[in-house]
Amino acid sequence: MARIRITAGGMNFVAETHPDAPKTVAAFLKMLPYRQKVIHVRWSGEGVWIPLGDWKMGVDFENHTSHPSVGDMLYYPGGYSETEFILAYGSCCFASKMGQLAGNHFLSITEGRENLRELGRKALWNGAQEILFEAI
Repeated sequence: MARIRITAGGMNFVAETHPDAPKTVAAFLKMLPYRQKVIHVRWSGEGVWIPLGDWKMGVDFENHTSHPSVGDMLYYPGGYSETEFILAYGSCCFASKMGQLAGNHFLSITEGRENLRELGRKALWNGAQEILFEAI
């Protein structure tokens, strides 16, 4: 397992990679450091997401789920909706205007989880928040 430092919305988190998504993890680690913005989800409940359009990591479904737990990050490789990353900060059922989706669970926040709700609130009420992923 690799550890990832996440800085988002002025808050710090630490995440660990998920062993059941080795291809997604390997592709994501090659992207580090990765800087983007998160926005509040539209359809999925309490989460923030990084829309990626048609961009692909070259990974298909591995250990996909529609129900991430608080602090879980999923990668959706595209198909019915655009490619994206989604991070749950509360109750979440991964979906789009086309209906329920599933993504590869590849990261879980292990430190700073108590600040996830604040990150979600900031994205909802203040708009897009900077996010940076770095290997530790």
